Amino acid sequence: MVVKKKTAKVQAVSLDEEKLHQLIASLSVDGGEDGVRQVAQTLQSCLQLSEPVQQIQLVKKAGSMLEMLGEDQTDGALLDACLHTLALVYTSLQPKNPLRRAIASALGSVPAWLQERTVNCLCACLSDCLFSSESDKYAHVVDTITASLDGFSLGERCINKLLPEVLHFLHKGLSKYLHQNSGLAGCHIAQAQLMQSCLAAVKTSMLVVQRSQETISAALQAGQNHCKVEDTLSSLLGCYIHILTDEEFIQSVQSTAGMAVVLLIRSVMGSGDEVASVVCSLIRCSVQGLDPAPHWLKQRCVCLCTTGRPLGVSLYLCHGVLAMLSWKGSLPGPEWEQLLLLVPNTLLDLDVSIKESSTAMVVARVLTLWSGAVLDCMQGEVQLCPPHLQQSLSGGSELQRHLLEHIYSHWEHPLDGVRHQTRSLFHNLLRLHQKTNPSCSDPTKDSYITELTHSLLELEWHMRGKYGSLGCLVELYGAGYLLSIQPQLPSCLLGLMGDQTLAPYASDLLERLFISHKGQLVSEAGAAGKNQDWMECWHQTWVTPLLQVLCRARLDQTTYILDYFLPKLLRCSPSSLAHMVKALQDMPPCSKGPSGSRGALGALMTCLRAARAQGVVPSSEEGLWGGLVPLSLLQQALIHKHDQVRMDALGLVCESHRSTEVLTSQEMDLSRHFLLPNLNSQSPGVRQQTVSLLKKLLCRVKDSTQLLQKRLSQEKDQEQRDKDQHTLHLYKEFLHWLCEQLLDVLLPGASFSKCLMSLHLLCLLGQLFTFSTGPDVFALGEVVTSEHAQNVLYCVASNFLEVKQLASSLLPQLPPSALGLQVPEKMRCVLQAALDLSTSTKPFDSVTAAHLLNLLLQQPNLSQALLHCGQQQGLDFQPLCPPPQASEALIWELNTLAVVQFLLHCLQSEVSRAESSLLQAAASHPLYGRAHCITAVLQHLNTENLSQTERWRCLVTELIAVCYRMSDVVSPVVQSSSPEGLIPMDTDSETSAGLQRILQEIQPRDTNDFFSSARELDTQSQTTRTPSLHAAGEGYRVTAQMVLVCCWRSMKEVAMLLGQLCQSLPLCYTSDKAHTHPGLITEEQVEGVGLYFRQQLLQSRHRGAFELAYVGFVRLTDMLCRSGSQALQQLPACWLSEVLQEVKCSDPSSKLCATRRSAGIPFYIQALLSSEPKSSSCSLLKMTMRELITLAMPSADRNTDSSTVPQVHALNILRALYRDTRLGENIIPFVSDGMQAAVLGFISPVWAVRNSSTLLFSTLITRIFGVKKGKDEHSKKNRMTGREFFTRFPALYPFLLTQLEEAAATVDSDSGQVKLHPSLFLLLLVLSRLYPSPMDGSSSPLGLSPFMPFIIRCGRSAVYRTREMAARALVPFVLVTQLPATVRSLLQELPAEPGPTMQHNHIHGTLLQVLFLLHSYQADSHRPLPAGNGISEALSQRIWLASRQNSCVVNRAAFLDVLVCLCGPKISLLEDSEVSELRQKTLSVLMASDLVISDSFTTTLGPGSTQYLLSLARVALSASVEIPELWGAAQPATQLLQRLLQCQQYEVRELVLEGVLRTLQEEEEEEGRKERPQWMDETTLSNLTSLALQETHPQCLAKVLQVLCALSSGGGLLWRDGAQVLSQEEVVGRLLALAQNSFHSAELHCAALTLVSQLVVQLVSSDPKGVGAMPGLVQWGELVCSCCSEEQPAEVKLMAANVLVSCTGTVLTSPHLPLGLTTTVSLWGSLFTLLQDEDHEVRNAASDFISNAPTHLLNEDAASVCPPVAVDLGVRLLCRLLVLWRQVPAGFLALTQWLLGDEDGDDEAASDEASSLQDEDDFLFEKGDLNLWAEPVQWVRLLHTNLGSLIPTFRQTHHSDRTQLATLLTHAQTKALSSRRALDSLPALPQFSCTAEHARLTLQHQRATLALDVLERLS
Repeated sequence: MVVKKKTAKVQAVSLDEEKLHQLIASLSVDGGEDGVRQVAQTLQSCLQLSEPVQQIQLVKKAGSMLEMLGEDQTDGALLDACLHTLALVYTSLQPKNPLRRAIASALGSVPAWLQERTVNCLCACLSDCLFSSESDKYAHVVDTITASLDGFSLGERCINKLLPEVLHFLHKGLSKYLHQNSGLAGCHIAQAQLMQSCLAAVKTSMLVVQRSQETISAALQAGQNHCKVEDTLSSLLGCYIHILTDEEFIQSVQSTAGMAVVLLIRSVMGSGDEVASVVCSLIRCSVQGLDPAPHWLKQRCVCLCTTGRPLGVSLYLCHGVLAMLSWKGSLPGPEWEQLLLLVPNTLLDLDVSIKESSTAMVVARVLTLWSGAVLDCMQGEVQLCPPHLQQSLSGGSELQRHLLEHIYSHWEHPLDGVRHQTRSLFHNLLRLHQKTNPSCSDPTKDSYITELTHSLLELEWHMRGKYGSLGCLVELYGAGYLLSIQPQLPSCLLGLMGDQTLAPYASDLLERLFISHKGQLVSEAGAAGKNQDWMECWHQTWVTPLLQVLCRARLDQTTYILDYFLPKLLRCSPSSLAHMVKALQDMPPCSKGPSGSRGALGALMTCLRAARAQGVVPSSEEGLWGGLVPLSLLQQALIHKHDQVRMDALGLVCESHRSTEVLTSQEMDLSRHFLLPNLNSQSPGVRQQTVSLLKKLLCRVKDSTQLLQKRLSQEKDQEQRDKDQHTLHLYKEFLHWLCEQLLDVLLPGASFSKCLMSLHLLCLLGQLFTFSTGPDVFALGEVVTSEHAQNVLYCVASNFLEVKQLASSLLPQLPPSALGLQVPEKMRCVLQAALDLSTSTKPFDSVTAAHLLNLLLQQPNLSQALLHCGQQQGLDFQPLCPPPQASEALIWELNTLAVVQFLLHCLQSEVSRAESSLLQAAASHPLYGRAHCITAVLQHLNTENLSQTERWRCLVTELIAVCYRMSDVVSPVVQSSSPEGLIPMDTDSETSAGLQRILQEIQPRDTNDFFSSARELDTQSQTTRTPSLHAAGEGYRVTAQMVLVCCWRSMKEVAMLLGQLCQSLPLCYTSDKAHTHPGLITEEQVEGVGLYFRQQLLQSRHRGAFELAYVGFVRLTDMLCRSGSQALQQLPACWLSEVLQEVKCSDPSSKLCATRRSAGIPFYIQALLSSEPKSSSCSLLKMTMRELITLAMPSADRNTDSSTVPQVHALNILRALYRDTRLGENIIPFVSDGMQAAVLGFISPVWAVRNSSTLLFSTLITRIFGVKKGKDEHSKKNRMTGREFFTRFPALYPFLLTQLEEAAATVDSDSGQVKLHPSLFLLLLVLSRLYPSPMDGSSSPLGLSPFMPFIIRCGRSAVYRTREMAARALVPFVLVTQLPATVRSLLQELPAEPGPTMQHNHIHGTLLQVLFLLHSYQADSHRPLPAGNGISEALSQRIWLASRQNSCVVNRAAFLDVLVCLCGPKISLLEDSEVSELRQKTLSVLMASDLVISDSFTTTLGPGSTQYLLSLARVALSASVEIPELWGAAQPATQLLQRLLQCQQYEVRELVLEGVLRTLQEEEEEEGRKERPQWMDETTLSNLTSLALQETHPQCLAKVLQVLCALSSGGGLLWRDGAQVLSQEEVVGRLLALAQNSFHSAELHCAALTLVSQLVVQLVSSDPKGVGAMPGLVQWGELVCSCCSEEQPAEVKLMAANVLVSCTGTVLTSPHLPLGLTTTVSLWGSLFTLLQDEDHEVRNAASDFISNAPTHLLNEDAASVCPPVAVDLGVRLLCRLLVLWRQVPAGFLALTQWLLGDEDGDDEAASDEASSLQDEDDFLFEKGDLNLWAEPVQWVRLLHTNLGSLIPTFRQTHHSDRTQLATLLTHAQTKALSSRRALDSLPALPQFSCTAEHARLTLQHQRATLALDVLERLS
């Protein structure tokens, strides 16, 4: 997108009248030479004009005249008048006005002889400004000074001339600002403006000092006037120092002040060694080095060297040093070298102590600046660089090491800027290393670089900093270097492209790599003279892995390859496209890749799409895309099963390099082919992409149409004209077709996704082409019929807000004649529907009403319709009618006014009725609907230019009053202690009276039936319990739910309406200068609304009520902050201090709610704090956090329930603030304190404090480590390195250490007593979220070693979970290099032999720690443990711990787990000899164990026995199934497996079966082989089949059946039950019985039915004709059909889909009809049900049946199609099969029955019609399961079309029994008649009043009508 550069606003000269007349008079002096007079006349004309652009032209003209003046033309007075005029206008203009630039240019071009006079004139005018300006003009004068120094030489001379005055003025201005700042607390807008002014003043003073360097030096040395300049400079320095040390100033001002201090010192002292000495002292905060400075300077500097100065001072001074001193070339002296090395050390010290992220950003930027400055120093000869400096900067030095540690701590920082600066610093450090070691240019020979590269590559890929650092290595050393170390890098990076957070980083690194690699290969090939050979190597490295990933990876993993990677690759090498296309087309067409991947076709589309968007592939007329792909392939891709393949194909059609590229007829045909099957997409992402791509296509149509029309008007060649005219005609046809198709699908009953997509595209058409009916080039309005417009109108009644919104925005664009709202009856009808819906008890109806009212606001006759409605309701209502020729804005305003007044009248009367009876209000006219409509109508009103201001003011007053009344009516319910429908027990006298009255109405008496069932309430006598009717026959049915919904929604709408009024209406207030701003809402009203919100938020108990009051309150606080009224700006700070005081003093008698997480109090404080501008100093946030943290910390005097109420509130409020994303990084400095409060809160004896601390702790874990990014609780994506954690939160280091020490002291299981320290679990949880970084090197990371002994000690706890947590927490504290030694020392602590003093808890804790450390090493290091680690030896010596000698089975299990960790994997961590020895010992333990020898172990082993047996089973599984060849077991694997399968413990059997299944699946995937593995011999098979028939545990049975499924897919199995061999028929019978009886377990049911289906398919394949006699097959068919119904779980339907797909070829499409017609047609029906299921996975799985169907029966090649196309093809296929089977008559009847619908269901529905209507009112929210994807209307039409195609064949067939046809005909006629009657009996506009019922009856009628049509055509 091209964004236009902002142009400065040109404004005319604005001087006061008197001055302007004086200037004009001075220019009209008679006499003078021609040249000067012409200049004067030009300037006079300029001043008399008011058009700024003309003024600029005249000034330029005057400038060129001045340039031409000769020295002889010297009419002094007139010339001076001219120059004075220009100078005066120059100094009076506003900043950034182009006219000022024009005057500067004119003055700058005067001849040399005139320059002195010009400077004098400028000086005079500027001097006037400096001495006569009031404080509010300071900013203007400062800007004038800056402009004078901006490329304007005469301006610069003028400033030099007036230097003392200018400096004095700047000091005066700055002093004024500093004084003002102290009194602006809370006025954020004023404070922000002051900060900008202050920043401008400091910058200007620096500019003046820089440009006047010589003048200052001369003045100081000469001694003349020196006192004045000295004093001014001293005062300026004082101002800078004040800013530096005052933390109320924002960082940008302080940072600039830091630069100004250094600049001033340099200006005064020159650039010798003394400057460096003084600045060093200032940074160090020491007075010693200040002696070389002049006395006055030294005095000022001493003020800056105080001990208590803020930390930021050193930081800003360092920034100043780097920015203001020159570092290019060699250093002037040793002090400079010292200064250069002092800066990074100072910054690194600061790095550990700072808390704010913004300061971390400055530190990172300054460090990068420093590295740049050092590089500048070393630009010359390296030999000239001092040796000490050179040594300090080379790789491996201490400084480099510290800087690298800073980089590793910050490269994952949440701020992008910090991460970016860190990467730049790393790059510069590498360059410094290169500079200091010029001799070592080969990276492979540089040990420092090699070590760094290896450690970077070993890091986890989820660490984002890794990518940038590797990118720097590529930049400096080339891609070949990295590829030589890790050849798999391209594939590895491509594998990461599936993760959205990593894809941009991975693609950026990939781009650097392949561009660098290409450059290296080209240069190498050029040197060798083989210019073409390199391409093949490059393709092999980059393109081949890409194509493999595209074809084989899951689609969601490759989405970002198209976005980020492919375009870059094609940009680098456009010619690679041909290679890609050839490689993909050479793949066999059947190679679809694994399930869920896009296959070769999808990959081809992806590549072509990227190429087309890059302009590499042109479109062409020849039917081949760029001569590369056949059109049929594209058509296949456009309806492919996979979303992304379809999107890529559509992208290829729609995207192009030029937006004016003309659409070819093929592209239009392909778009037609795509549209209808793809409108009903459930995925929001796919819908978004489709709309976006079709928008590109339509934009191309629009842009190319303009091009064609322009060409037509200019083109002479008739042939070309005809061609262009034909293209325009094709465009018109295409757009008309598109518009018609989109409008046609908006039928009642259309799915939500189809409506959404269609309306989106229609809105696009409206925006780009308009629905005009006039002589427009496309005239889309012609397509829109009245019926179409009505269907769009009825979309407003949809239950989906998005559909409502789109329909509402489309309706005004449609031709008014089609919509027909100008017809009075139609308008009244719609208006009445809207007014009725606004009082509906269904909350969503009020949203529909609001949309309808907004639609009517544009109609001029609305007031007449409102008057008519008012008269009908008996309202005294007289709206203002718009005058005949009124503008649109006036019509809108008057209509809005009328609608709001009408709704307000209604609302006022309804509130009065609600005040007398809330129950009746809830049942008949809930208040919230009207209020919602008022808010919605006001939202679209432009309140800036209203004509009826007095009426609006009165209306606003009435609205606010009615809001308060509404709130009073419902607040007793939402503020009660239990608002959710139980009987409230409030004792508060104020609210209890209101509640008692409501309870009196409800009268629950002795039962609670009111809360569970509806009651009818007579409007006259509310105490009767029998349903009775009103005089008008209207009864009310009320539930507790209705009352509550009425109350909290009314509160919500009051909040939204009040928020809307405050936010959108202009405020009436008086500003500082007594200037009154007229508005519609007064300051008092706004303050009243604020107090109302305060009361609601602090007293509501219902979450819905206070959360929505919060939304309204946020609108108010935003408005307060931006309002011009000083009084209103101060309110947030005032309210905040009040509520904090109230929290501080609260106790159980306080009205503040201490339960429900403090209810609305956190919301109230959140809203007040989030209104504070982010760029301000955030004083309110800091003050609040300090107060809250003080309250949240435990104290000795707070340990009872009553005295801890403030602490509970504080913890709850802190939790809300840490969760608030709008506070962003500003909250981070307080995280450490919050964590301390949460941990210490656990020690409190009061439950409420512990509960709130838990919630706060959980929030802080999320705030620190990020939102959980997966199911794995311990995923490294939600963890940090220890170094990074303690760098960001340094205060937690001593706190966690002390707390851990305390907690570890209580862990002592020796006594046998369980002591639980309250916060131990939290401490271990935090520590376990850290992990070691391989970048930590051998040094201890930030001193983490002190934690280790305490964590190890926690492993002795008597609590199992604590031992486990301690083991997990130990991992981050052990460096990779120290891990083997730590594991060995832990193992050596274990007893070498059994003894009486053994502590089993201690042993278990130690073993767990060993296990977790080994797992961590396995996952991270990818290399074996170093040789001689002694671990194997230590384990062998203690192998008795796994044997019977150890009495504790839990410890046996843990020891076995350690052995499995080392012996189980194919590639072990130990050396081969060690691991084989260890395996032998483990085997001997296994063979002597209870699992192999004893049968009665369960009775003897006791607790933990299952865990022990599972550990044994893991060893046995590894030895018998996973890697038997490596274990070399003496006993055959089969016997071991048999023993495992016969184990009594079901957990063991389940584990073993899972292992067997996993191994089978892995082997099949790896080798694709179908033969069975060696360990799966006949005995094992026999054991498995016996187990399948005898197993009783459902999970084990399901697993064994899954194993048999995997084995049976390769061919038939021999089934045995013990010794007996069973036939296939017997097996089918027994498995069918199992499947029928296993509905309780979905897993078992699916496994049984899948296996039995495999057997059925095998039986049918072996004997297709004879199988029909088998008894179980019909039963099997019924079972499969029952699994396809809508209410089944998704996994069951998925299984049924896979079963039906697998039997498509053998059963469903077999020419022999093996299961008979009835069962086969039922199975087909079930398949169609699944194809229309709501779950897209089920639909996609079912659509695969097409690939198994016989191709000769399908006309087209449809390998993999989307479900809508599969349904269409399936119905056609079934009709062809009926002909093939010669079963047309019976099949025709079955399909007609489908067309008519489920007979029983419809009758039942008809009988329940009345009750359903009532029930719908009773329950506001409960709805049955709806299938939002299926479209019965389209299904019925499809059936009707295909039945029509069977009629000719039916007629040819002799059909004896006509009675069935006659019965069907009668049934269809009855249905058509009854549905027609029911439709006619519905009220007016039933689409709005009873949408669901209308849609149901319409469908019923359509079914009957279409069935009648088919049956009548037949007869």
